[in-house]
Amino acid sequence: MDILAGTSRGLYRINGAVEPQSPVLAEPGVRELVRIGDRLHAGAGTGHFFSDDGGLTWRRSDLPEIEVWQVREGRDCLYAGTQPAGLWRSTDNGESWREVEGFAALARQAGGWGIPVTPPIPGRLRALVVDATDPDRIAAGVEVGGVALSEDGGESWRMVLPGDNPDLHMMFQHPAAPETIFASTGYGRPDGIAEMVEGNAGVFRSDDGGATWTYAWKGVLPRYSRPMCIDERAPHALTVASAPTAFSHYKDEGGAQAMLYRSTDGGESWRSLCDPAHSPSAANFHGLNVDPENPGGVLTGTDTGEVWRVSDNAEWTLLGRGMPSVLAVLAV
Repeated sequence: MDILAGTSRGLYRINGAVEPQSPVLAEPGVRELVRIGDRLHAGAGTGHFFSDDGGLTWRRSDLPEIEVWQVREGRDCLYAGTQPAGLWRSTDNGESWREVEGFAALARQAGGWGIPVTPPIPGRLRALVVDATDPDRIAAGVEVGGVALSEDGGESWRMVLPGDNPDLHMMFQHPAAPETIFASTGYGRPDGIAEMVEGNAGVFRSDDGGATWTYAWKGVLPRYSRPMCIDERAPHALTVASAPTAFSHYKDEGGAQAMLYRSTDGGESWRSLCDPAHSPSAANFHGLNVDPENPGGVLTGTDTGEVWRVSDNAEWTLLGRGMPSVLAVLAV
């Protein structure tokens, strides 16, 4: 099994060499890696790319050179979420794209979502859930803006805030319970940073397709949650990485203080996936994906340029190192 590692400075392929020497795609900010059918898709800081040979070579689609944060499959189409916050649709397997005007109108009506830093950063559509049972139902997570819901394939939308939190990071639908959606969130608010207390960041759960939400991160520290993945195989393990803040970094005094947590009961309870060397982890976790060769296992990338395999019983194996900060991982 080879591993693709999307990094801050390109896409690397790990195929036995622990330290890959050069990127197979020399584009910055490769944050999204996904296989849809026989084609691989990469979302980068300069647009959307696709590969038909398992990630050995890549071609650029005609989507504009803007940041692509997520690519998902819809009804006879693909969707891409971008920064500035936009939703794009492709009907030819990702080769050409058109912006979804209904979402663009929602963004204009919102007056411009954004990240509360100095100088301000435009908001981003970084999480997409297309309902597996009804592809006309779409949930789009905007950082910082909230969850946009559509029931007509993106023509019209309404906004909801999980626990009054607009700082959406990742969202996944439960494979065996389509009405259930999980969302990871942070402390960002339109006017600054929320108080760092329980309930203001962490994982939320919806059991009605995103209409209403409950807090599923009670008693878990650290609270700021971002990377997340869910296993298609029973018991559908949900894995989430968290850190004290959005900016936690391995260069901080004491390191990033990051953790990996696992739930197999829909977020009712959580247990650590960290071994003694990562409890907490000095390196922060950014890339996170399911390990297809190990039920319950995950692959994770760090801001120190490493890729690790983590088993369901918290055994850690180093697969790659010596890369820029790893933002996305995918087994091919």
